[in-house]
Amino acid sequence: MRRGAAEVTLAERIHAEIAAAGGWLPFDRFMALALYEPGLGYYAGGRRKFGAMPSEGSDFVTAPEMSPLFGRTLARQLAQAMEASGCREVMEFGAGSGALAAQLIAELDALGAGLARYRIVELSAELRQRQRERLAHWGERVDWLDSLPDEIEAVVVGNEVLDAMPVQLLAFDGQAWRERGVVSAGEGFAFEDRDSMLRPPVDTGFVPGTVTEIHPQAKAFVGTLARTLRRGAAFFIDYGFPEAEYYHPQRRGGTLMCHQGHLADADPLVAVGDKDITAHVNFTGIALAGQDAGLVVLGYTSQANFLLNCGIADLLQGASLGERAMAHRLLAEHEMGELFKVIGFAPLSAPFDALGFERGDRSHKL
Repeated sequence: MRRGAAEVTLAERIHAEIAAAGGWLPFDRFMALALYEPGLGYYAGGRRKFGAMPSEGSDFVTAPEMSPLFGRTLARQLAQAMEASGCREVMEFGAGSGALAAQLIAELDALGAGLARYRIVELSAELRQRQRERLAHWGERVDWLDSLPDEIEAVVVGNEVLDAMPVQLLAFDGQAWRERGVVSAGEGFAFEDRDSMLRPPVDTGFVPGTVTEIHPQAKAFVGTLARTLRRGAAFFIDYGFPEAEYYHPQRRGGTLMCHQGHLADADPLVAVGDKDITAHVNFTGIALAGQDAGLVVLGYTSQANFLLNCGIADLLQGASLGERAMAHRLLAEHEMGELFKVIGFAPLSAPFDALGFERGDRSHKL
């Protein structure tokens, strides 16, 4: 297909911004353009992203696509939080394919939770359209927002949202930390480090050559959410570590990772816009951001512990052999069970004993 005269590619758009910035772009800005630039970025384009197999044209699988038992189990926690807070709304950030929303709405209705409205905050117009098609069955009970509302009275959920928020990269040469950014290199891109006052949140004997990430955008998001959450609770499921593990000296290469066709690589500067870019979550930073802005941490644990606490074992009893096999991947330590964590928040004025953290709470390790 021929490009119109006014059309540009994502690479051209990024090169132009690098030039306008004086020849060097901080990595978090590069990552934002690569993922979210309207009409061009990875999440703003028409490529299918979510699916169980590469033959489907997808790049990665998330828990709701892997097993419907994920959403059905999570719904039990949301139902408890709705009852404890008196909220009748659920708000999901970054709803992806809409699979989780469909599972949650159906199960909350089955549980008699009194769900009045399901709201989705989605930046991608392309994903929003897919969600509308998938969730059309529930009509006007589902609506979409472009941004965080000024006040929230709802139970909030985000599955693999924090990991997709742009991060800043820091590189240590043995003497000083420098910020790693992106420069133009012909038609492609290259890394270049520049002097910076930025530092990791801990000093744990980093060795020369270490590259790591800091997460100001994720922390700012949680802080803003905290200031707008008048009533309800919030639960985030993502892969990551507490701070001491995140910045362990042996993790010399950081956690930045790309996904395309169900294969992972660590080079975000190639196939820009055609693959996902993520970084693990520093859950200590997320917890502190919430607490500093007026939330209480309800709990923090592995995905396996959380789902078991919420009763997935009961649901497995009525599942087929194939369904059990897929659900096992949600719980297995070498799959998603241990790598993925869950953190819960509530307003400081209205904490409650959240079902999902009943056993195996690791808040003391944050």
